[in-house]
Amino acid sequence: MAVLTYLQAISEGMREEMRRDESVVLLGEDIGVYGGAFKVTKGFIDEFGPKRVIDTPISESAIVGAAVGMALYGFRPIAEIQFADFITVAYNQIVQNAATIHYRYGFPVPIVVRAPSGAGVHGGPFHSQNPEALFTHVPGLKVVAPSTPADAKGLLKAAVRDDNPVLYFEHKYLYRRIKGEVPEDDDFTVPIGVADVKRPGRDATVITYGSTVHTALQAAEDLSAEGAEVEVLDLRTLRPYDEQAILDSVGRTNRVLVLHEASKTGGVGAEIAAFITENAFEKLDAPVMRLGGLDTPVPYSPPLEEYWLPSKERVVGALRRLLEY
Repeated sequence: MAVLTYLQAISEGMREEMRRDESVVLLGEDIGVYGGAFKVTKGFIDEFGPKRVIDTPISESAIVGAAVGMALYGFRPIAEIQFADFITVAYNQIVQNAATIHYRYGFPVPIVVRAPSGAGVHGGPFHSQNPEALFTHVPGLKVVAPSTPADAKGLLKAAVRDDNPVLYFEHKYLYRRIKGEVPEDDDFTVPIGVADVKRPGRDATVITYGSTVHTALQAAEDLSAEGAEVEVLDLRTLRPYDEQAILDSVGRTNRVLVLHEASKTGGVGAEIAAFITENAFEKLDAPVMRLGGLDTPVPYSPPLEEYWLPSKERVVGALRRLLEY
């Protein structure tokens, strides 16, 4: 095991896959000489050269469109969207093209679209969004959102090896704030579609992913001091999500809070809540609750951004209401 930051784990995962398979190439804005906006690809161009680490124009539609074309010619591109907010510029290439090609023609489209997302970094409304729910509704796509360094590396490597288009949402706030043990085995992967119980419990479950996994764990620790044991289930994959893991957790605790940083209305939590209501209603001792960011653009002002986020205090309050029901 090596102790890595979340950022280092992503970087190591890409580097290992590029060394393993010469068909793996990178595309993105400033990823070469500059090493990327967040330095995830620092040094890559020196090791792999400009034919495999390709600096692109500032055009997300061109980046993803080129990646789709390269995939059809036998490459396995990793396309970086410098900030996930601008993935909407490539929405047509992802949703209309990448997601449907296998259904229409039978060809694999092994692309990974890396999308640094999320708030907490005072980036304002254009550099803080969590647009994952825009894509979990689209058949033909896989969507992952790791919360730990080990999951970040393992899911990245699994995504590169997958023959389907995978959207990889990596949370910017976690880049240098989270450290953890990461297997050094080149063949280490985390399977897509498998959730993980980050903390076992008996009284309630928080189903979450990405940055709010850590918020949930902090809230669970606070409530443990009050005698309540909260389970934290990290989805890790948002499409296809792990239905059995959700049902198993609901069966253990009988109370569920679905938590994510993205705005509450129409988010991933709505799908999870509906799934539980349809398939595990008789196991519930309380209505499924949801908690997310506020239904406004993400504020630039640090105090307003903090108020916008689903903080530990808001999670603790929601769980207390759930436990008291």
